[in-house]
Amino acid sequence: MKAKNTQSDAKLLADLLERNAALYGEETALIELNPVQDEAKNLEWKEYDLVESGHSVHYRSELTWKEFDEQANQVANMLLADGVKRGDKVAILMMNCIDWLPVYFGVLKTGALAVPLNFRYTATEIAYCMELSEASVLFFGPEFLDRIDAVKDDALMKGIRTYFFVGMDKPEYARSFEAEVRGCSAERPGTAGGIAPEDEGAIYFSSGTTGMPKAILHTQASLFSAAITEWKHHGQKRDDVFLLIPPLYHTGAKMHWFGSLMAGSRAVLLKGTDPGWVVHTAAAERATIVWLLVPWARDVLDYIENNEEEVAGLDLSRWRMMHIGAQPVPPSLVKRWLERFPRHDYDTNYGLSESIGPGCVHLGVENVHKVGAIGKAGYGWKTRIVGEDGIDVAPGIVGELIVKGPGVMTEYYRNPEATAESLKGGWLFTGDMAREDKDGFIYLVDRKKDVIIMGGENIYPVQIEDFLAAYAPIKDVAVIGVPDERLGEIALAIIETRPGAVVTEEEVREYLEELPRYKRPRQIVFDTVPRNATGKIEKPKLREKFQADSIVAKQTSE
Repeated sequence: MKAKNTQSDAKLLADLLERNAALYGEETALIELNPVQDEAKNLEWKEYDLVESGHSVHYRSELTWKEFDEQANQVANMLLADGVKRGDKVAILMMNCIDWLPVYFGVLKTGALAVPLNFRYTATEIAYCMELSEASVLFFGPEFLDRIDAVKDDALMKGIRTYFFVGMDKPEYARSFEAEVRGCSAERPGTAGGIAPEDEGAIYFSSGTTGMPKAILHTQASLFSAAITEWKHHGQKRDDVFLLIPPLYHTGAKMHWFGSLMAGSRAVLLKGTDPGWVVHTAAAERATIVWLLVPWARDVLDYIENNEEEVAGLDLSRWRMMHIGAQPVPPSLVKRWLERFPRHDYDTNYGLSESIGPGCVHLGVENVHKVGAIGKAGYGWKTRIVGEDGIDVAPGIVGELIVKGPGVMTEYYRNPEATAESLKGGWLFTGDMAREDKDGFIYLVDRKKDVIIMGGENIYPVQIEDFLAAYAPIKDVAVIGVPDERLGEIALAIIETRPGAVVTEEEVREYLEELPRYKRPRQIVFDTVPRNATGKIEKPKLREKFQADSIVAKQTSE
């Protein structure tokens, strides 16, 4: 096969992988670091080294670009031999590992749709998503054996004809991924040349914050657009090293890695979020870009401040950018980060699974003076902020953010009603409330459904959360609305304090006096703040926990 020599020649993600294999075949593409010994890992197929670092003992494995592409070809040829054809759906339920991306690209090379699944799904949610997506093949790892065992005979799973088990000691009903894929041809599958950009490419799932997840359909062109957008925003080069920690099933982490795919640069998959692992891995692997969620960024800063002498001995000089996203970012966190790392570029992107992840709105490293904003329309994208009537609002007025661009989903699969509500004239209605300043920068105010209406006054929880996040004793905070007989709703703040910190409700209320009176939470409780795998606060869980009459009865009057 003739290699594609430039990004502009490529039209599909698989084209980029094949180009990198041809041009940089013997160079490292992926590294897996597993600081926790994984007994289920097949150490015979993959070459794992036991490595001792200053912070942990871990397994380390590498794939070159040539090996990466060949393994994707083996996966594709195995699936084709199993009867998978264009338009079929192949689900992936695996923890982050070095096999994940070869499986994903192998599916794409067949012309089938990749269907990544959230590793936190319950057995019931897995079965629901299998039926909704009409998946016929499931790759799953040993971490999910109990959940699959519990539902494999469920009527919702009847469409699954083949289970591939990615690990040792496979269950009786599954086929061994390692044993079967090794015997398959590593040559490019015959289907690859006939796949078109407009073909359906993947189904992702919404976070399910308002019920069961919705299936989000994307084309091959939509997936490819994410790579272009990410690369245009951050200009990854061949010598960059991307430290990837978030789950690969999610659009955000994987689509940010697409910038490395465009550049032909290496990525490190770190299995774990321990802040010490993050810092030591960044030093040992000479990482240049680290993509973090808000809680992890806080934890990293805490770790550094609590281990100054140890960290001073590490070489973090190549780390050039702290990249953060997936949820509103408190400006106080960015200020604290840049005080610690004044030479770092900082960037944040706003995106949804419905807009294929990164960068439909993009701050840009040159706009650090606008910290607090999510930015302007990303590369190839358009944005508007509209009122309930769908008409653009004036700068400074809060409305709903809508976006239009090459990564907008085709539809909510098998859900025409939800599709009609969210897609109008090619514009995706995000459900996020935002405002635009006089310079055209967009500030996220809150989720439309999370706005608290107290006595007719709109209260936006993110504004209160950002304010409280700057208070030193507070590690994390969430603000929700709870019912109130007189005012309809009042704000309740759930505060998680830093380890060792002691703070009273009275001290928090004193700190809150800087806010306008109507924005101050009427209730304050100290508890943990639950976040999902992509860093978003799980407010439905908090509402369920704190909207009970026993809590409401304890409200503090003005």
